Amino acid sequence: MKKPSFDPGLTQQFTGSLRRAINKDGSFNVRRRGTSWRDTHPYLHMINMRWLPFLTVLFLLYLAVNTIFAAIYYGLGPGHLTGAEGTTAGDQFLNAFFFSAHTLTTVGYGSISPRGTAANLLAALEAMIGLMGFALATGLLFGRFSKPSARIGFSERLLLAPYQGGLSLQFRIVNLRDNVLMDLEARLLLMTVEGPPDQRSRRYHPLNLERDKVLFFPLTWTIVHPIDEGSPLYGKTPAEWEALQAEVLIQLKGYDDTFSQTVNVRHSYRYDEVVREARFSPSFHTDQAGDMVLHVDRVGVFERVEPQRVLEA
Repeated sequence: MKKPSFDPGLTQQFTGSLRRAINKDGSFNVRRRGTSWRDTHPYLHMINMRWLPFLTVLFLLYLAVNTIFAAIYYGLGPGHLTGAEGTTAGDQFLNAFFFSAHTLTTVGYGSISPRGTAANLLAALEAMIGLMGFALATGLLFGRFSKPSARIGFSERLLLAPYQGGLSLQFRIVNLRDNVLMDLEARLLLMTVEGPPDQRSRRYHPLNLERDKVLFFPLTWTIVHPIDEGSPLYGKTPAEWEALQAEVLIQLKGYDDTFSQTVNVRHSYRYDEVVREARFSPSFHTDQAGDMVLHVDRVGVFERVEPQRVLEA
């Protein structure tokens, strides 16, 4: 039986040049088409939404609900809201809007109150919607705050650097947050496009690492792939890297001690993000008091080395 080829889930089919497989924010470069509203999960969408759009959506929903109920109160006609009388139609609508806000949030200042069966039923309905709505909003906020996530800073460039008499592919990472990450593990795949022009396909090659796991992660970690005879990058020129559309896919997995859960981070580097003849500059030092000082903003700082040294190293 023929052994199946390795596919990490990004397909081997080649249908055109790909900008990149994994975006800079860690998301996959896949645009979904053909879904319907039944396939959309509002809670999942709101949990994964960025903070500014999330707060904007909550505020717009709050305005929309109050505006709708204010329009209904206003449509009931004068006299259905005691204390909401105004000299103009605009004043009356604003009073109805503020009464709606008081009812929705169950504040109830008492300066405006419903009169009649219709207005009281509407106020009771709005109070129920307000209770359920704010319970959902509170759940969303708690879910967003309690959701474990890792903020790993990656060096902007992938370096081709000297390593033990040869060359290596290196990038550096740092924990951007104050939480404690332990048992951090790294896995790298090289994605290439190979084959004759009419039968091209994607291939995935695991990249062996000098060290694929660290127990503690309080400083930076320079992840190194030695380019030896067993490396798929051995002997490749920059032109060959570009022809292969080489992209290094990265998956990090670690244990978050704050949330007591496992977190995952994805990243990638393309062939045009590789800097040759360079090595990373130090990003931490020990001060006079004996404490280690980490410069988080220097995770991607590198220095050039002489080409001769790279070839000789």
